[in-house]
Amino acid sequence: MSLSSTSINRPVLATVFAIVIVLFGIVGLSFLGIREFPSVDPAIISVNTSYPGANSDVIETQITEPLEQSINGIPGVRTLTSVSSQGSSRITVEFELSVDLETAANDVRDKVSQAQRRLPRDCDPPTVTKADADANPILFLTVESNKRSLLQLSEIADLTLKEQLQTVSGVSAINIFGEKRYSMRLWIDPVKLAGYGLTPMDVRDAISRENVELPSGSIEGTTTQLTIRTMGLMTTPKQFNDLVIKQVGDLVVRFNDIGRAELGPEDIRGILKNNGVPMAMIAVIPQPGSNHIEIVDEIFRRLEYIRKDLPDDVKVNVNYDNTAYIRSSIKEVEDTIFIAFALVVVIIYFFLRSWRATIIPILVIPVSLVGSFFIMYLAGFTINVLTLLALVLAIGIVVDDAIVVMENIFVKVESGVAPMEAGLKGSKEIYFAIISTTITLVSVFFPIVFLEGITGRLFREFGMVMAGTVTISAFLALSLTPMV
Repeated sequence: MSLSSTSINRPVLATVFAIVIVLFGIVGLSFLGIREFPSVDPAIISVNTSYPGANSDVIETQITEPLEQSINGIPGVRTLTSVSSQGSSRITVEFELSVDLETAANDVRDKVSQAQRRLPRDCDPPTVTKADADANPILFLTVESNKRSLLQLSEIADLTLKEQLQTVSGVSAINIFGEKRYSMRLWIDPVKLAGYGLTPMDVRDAISRENVELPSGSIEGTTTQLTIRTMGLMTTPKQFNDLVIKQVGDLVVRFNDIGRAELGPEDIRGILKNNGVPMAMIAVIPQPGSNHIEIVDEIFRRLEYIRKDLPDDVKVNVNYDNTAYIRSSIKEVEDTIFIAFALVVVIIYFFLRSWRATIIPILVIPVSLVGSFFIMYLAGFTINVLTLLALVLAIGIVVDDAIVVMENIFVKVESGVAPMEAGLKGSKEIYFAIISTTITLVSVFFPIVFLEGITGRLFREFGMVMAGTVTISAFLALSLTPMV
């Protein structure tokens, strides 16, 4: 017994199948992320090493080159670039598209650990960080005021905005650019420093040695227990100025003998301005596979409440919203889907002159398109321009099988055959033709999945959505169409 005959004899079963496809599609749609294009970025790993006081030549020969020699042996490396600057080394490793990000990060960590014994002892340990396609900001907010300093704006951005926005579902991180953090700035006179036979490393070592707070145990009595706290942290400029840098016999060299300490911003080399007004900028980083539109909408809702609690002179504005392009692109594709759907229905009615026959595309097209969302969910895809484009192209294809089946049955009914018998005979005659047509279409679109490089990664979702939608439409053409 074929699928068509089963559906004709048991119409409730065919209806349940169609409803199940729709329900699964709706469930899959609720879990799908939304972005403009599929994720096609390769695995990129960065290795950063800090060596205070060293010039770029020393960084290049003693840090960058040993690390590069070790990392070069990792399989799948596409490009390796490095930057050696005053006091720091940065190596960026780009892998082939086929390499998994976690695997690449672990391989780089292993090689860096092996090379670490060849690095200078007093340099900071190298840090390995990874980046993925979703690490790009989707929203930039600016915090501005014509009355407050950047230190005050940075404090508002960090303690108020960042704390509340980073709890939004789907947000991976909140980064602040142009931020000025409070810090103790130590200004050293090089002439005085050399006069005492000291180096900047001696100052750093003294601070590391004295500016600490260590647990000191506790004192227990018969009825009480007191925790001892060593108050070693320095918090005021006077404490830093009185810091002992060197002591030889009666000679005591304090920091105020070679320089001065003052409270100020941690970084004074850069500043962000908007129309001449200093500002801090907040960048929102999404989690992989998250719904970018839902994230931004929730952030806008929270900003309405946050603005009420901010001082009147502090303004929070949207500088860049990537979802505006996503919304526009998706809206255009959605309009195209509805227009294509309407045109297909009108054209079918124009040629068949039967509302009963026109019901078929009205049912098959939505069920096929909604069912494809579950396939996208299983494959880990997102709703983007290419997957929606696949749905647009699928509208004209998914209805083909249903039209062929319906037309063959319609001819038999017009020739005087009973409707049920016409459905059985008409669907049976072209049963294998529908299957072969579906296999042909799938064999055209599915191989796109195996394309290499960025092109293959970009159109992989397009090919799978097309193949999956066509398969669902063939099932509906052989089950739902004869029943109708």
